[in-house]
Amino acid sequence: MSDTTTHAASGGGSADADLTRLTAVEMTDRLAAGTITSVELTQAHLDRIMRLDPTLHAFLLVDAEGALATAAEVDAARAAGEELPRLAGVPVAVKDIACTQGLATTAGSRMLEGFVPPYDATIVTRLREARMPILGKTNMDEFAMGSSTEHSAFGPTRNPWDLSRIPGGSGGGSSAAVAAYLAPLAIGSDTGGSIRQPAAVTGTVGTKPTYGAVSRYGVIALASSLDQIGPCARTVADAALLHEVIAGHDPMDSTSVDAPVPDVVGASATGDLTGLRVGVVREISGEGFQAGVQARFDEALEQLRALGAEITEVSCPHFGYAMAAYYLILPSEASSNLARYDAMRYGLREVPEGSPSAEQVMGASRDAGFGDEVKRRIILGTYALSSGYYDAYYGQAQKVRTLIARDFAAAFEQVDVLVSPTAPTTAFPIGDKTQDPMAMYLNDIATIPANLAGVPGMSIPSGTADEDGLPAGLQILAPAMQDQRLYAVGAALEARLREVHGGYVIEQAPEIEVEA
Repeated sequence: MSDTTTHAASGGGSADADLTRLTAVEMTDRLAAGTITSVELTQAHLDRIMRLDPTLHAFLLVDAEGALATAAEVDAARAAGEELPRLAGVPVAVKDIACTQGLATTAGSRMLEGFVPPYDATIVTRLREARMPILGKTNMDEFAMGSSTEHSAFGPTRNPWDLSRIPGGSGGGSSAAVAAYLAPLAIGSDTGGSIRQPAAVTGTVGTKPTYGAVSRYGVIALASSLDQIGPCARTVADAALLHEVIAGHDPMDSTSVDAPVPDVVGASATGDLTGLRVGVVREISGEGFQAGVQARFDEALEQLRALGAEITEVSCPHFGYAMAAYYLILPSEASSNLARYDAMRYGLREVPEGSPSAEQVMGASRDAGFGDEVKRRIILGTYALSSGYYDAYYGQAQKVRTLIARDFAAAFEQVDVLVSPTAPTTAFPIGDKTQDPMAMYLNDIATIPANLAGVPGMSIPSGTADEDGLPAGLQILAPAMQDQRLYAVGAALEARLREVHGGYVIEQAPEIEVEA
């Protein structure tokens, strides 16, 4: 973790506890009532980051000076009677894949180490317009390629529930920051599950909005037809507030959907699921899923029934081909997108001895700047796009993608939402799968279909697995531009599960205590 300024370390764990454990909704209420200030709230989170992040490594950069300056401006505006956005003064963390003017943006890669963008991504602009103090940039797998945050060039992030385990990926920094109360809200990106899978293994809430519903302008591209920005939070209502801030049409993004933002905040307050048709996807549950994960999912289905929902099993037969299609489409698009890092315009430059050619400088720079996983996917993608293989691999994968979209369309003719476990297992130990790429890739087996079809998805905590006491997640999927359904179902089920399990969710995560 690096800092843009120096701030005092907290002397203990109790000073910040009351403020950092508030939900974002509670923070907005107290800020509006004047019982707390944004400076107090922001400083409490910065103190906790200083005390715990050397152990967790959720942040790559902390902007204490900038965050406190924004907080002070909000407090002054509120004292002057200015009308403010609802989340004004509530701190937020941003995955280091989004450009931030004046703050280093690395995408977790040595290739961009030290790069300071001259502009903000649209989502960052919208956070600033909402007057939210930005605490800093969170750790991630390099260029968002990974399922564990172990592929970050700057070292792995640790799961607050068990420091020997991964916090998910590629956005493990954002999920760990939220789970450990270092930030009440965070921004993530989801290309094949990188918001939802980290949420599942850290006991938090993560949403992948409909493709095109949130601008990708200024977000460092991995696979442009799959990437989507979304909110990370500890409750569904909190996620809805952040979703509302960042969503909406952006003329700077050619894939941005020009349509009204669904009323996700209103949906999260309904709580009535009477008559809702819920489909259980046969192909992404049952065999191959950890027993404790499946048990919590089955219990959640019973609670959906108790809330008045109608549960039916649906088949999406082509989901079985989603993994293969995804790992042809994503590397192909990544190979194209990452070609821009050529050591000529920006980024790392390694110059071999002697009088190297431009090609030799480019080769040396890419060799030094990219990690093993990025190289692996670039090679795979370049091969799939090469002459003689394009139709056999990339073209065929796109046809499978169409079949998966048709599976979703057919399923949503029968039901209102689809549900499944979010990830097949709980968090695995750090180092457990780094030498077995296929085992790592299988962590996204349940989340990938949504990215291929562009439909929205959400993960909420479903409980803790009996085998290890670690969080499991339940995934909710809805038709495109029906994101509000995720929030209606998620909020109702979240409240029910909290009631039934006595608050098993994140407030019972083990407290991390380290020497100040």
